[in-house]
Amino acid sequence: MVKKGGKYYHILRDFVRNAYAGILTRCFCFMSWNFDYTSIASIKELLSENGLVMSKKFGQNFLVRMDVLSRIASLAGLEAGTRVWEVGPGIGALTSIMLSKCANVTAFEIDRGFCRILSGKAFSDESRFTLIEGDVLKNFKEEYVKSGVPDAVCSNLPYNIGSVFIARMIQERVLPQRMVFTLQRDVVKRICSVPNSELYSSFSVLTSLDYLCHEAFVISRSSFWPSPDVESSVVVMERRKESLVPEAEARVFMVFLRKIFSSRRKTVVNNLKTEGFEAKKVSKALEEIGFSEKARAEELSAGGMLALMRALKG
Repeated sequence: MVKKGGKYYHILRDFVRNAYAGILTRCFCFMSWNFDYTSIASIKELLSENGLVMSKKFGQNFLVRMDVLSRIASLAGLEAGTRVWEVGPGIGALTSIMLSKCANVTAFEIDRGFCRILSGKAFSDESRFTLIEGDVLKNFKEEYVKSGVPDAVCSNLPYNIGSVFIARMIQERVLPQRMVFTLQRDVVKRICSVPNSELYSSFSVLTSLDYLCHEAFVISRSSFWPSPDVESSVVVMERRKESLVPEAEARVFMVFLRKIFSSRRKTVVNNLKTEGFEAKKVSKALEEIGFSEKARAEELSAGGMLALMRALKG
């Protein structure tokens, strides 16, 4: 036993203190910004102080339940040093939770007023926070080229760009290991739909190419301020070990995908005929892969569409 004041006491004391500090840093990162994101009154006051109003144009709704925010962040599997993108952070509710987990957060925000709050007040002293101002649909590719693919994306996506942003990420082959999004529930259902279901679409196929997708939970409208007009839920998109379409064929397949789904009411034969394919050749190719010439796009899985594309090339 080392006695207080003994030869090795100070060495052991400093070692224990440093080790304890290291554990705290790994488990929780402390921040100077202490704002009550669950208080609508506090949010209104913050917006008023900065001369801001909510914008329907940008699909702005604040999630004001901390238990829901924490649950969303936990689904992203964040650890110390995880590089995560957030789209539409607003005034930083989800951002603050991710930073508290010691993640490195790159946030894309189009609203200049929110940008002033984020960079000037909320996270001005946070070295792990990077703010990129402007339209994420125009500047995410530049950030990808600069910094590479993030480990994760975790966002309460602005509903006016949600499906477009996800599609662009996949089309541009910016593919993080995990993506967690709050979206309109009907969009989440489309993402998770399977062949022969009502909501199955080209978007369902696109999101399934590189990801296993599932709806994690539904969020009540009362959890937001202002309350949205639509039901919301959280989708988790986990990167597949192997994509359904080889990378060498991915971009060509995505073009073919849009053609085959160009009109839901038409058969595959008629859709592709409109796109310049010979009807007899399409009918024969469908027969070769086990489908009727009257088949519609919603009957085919991604694998079936890939087989059809290859058969039409042959």
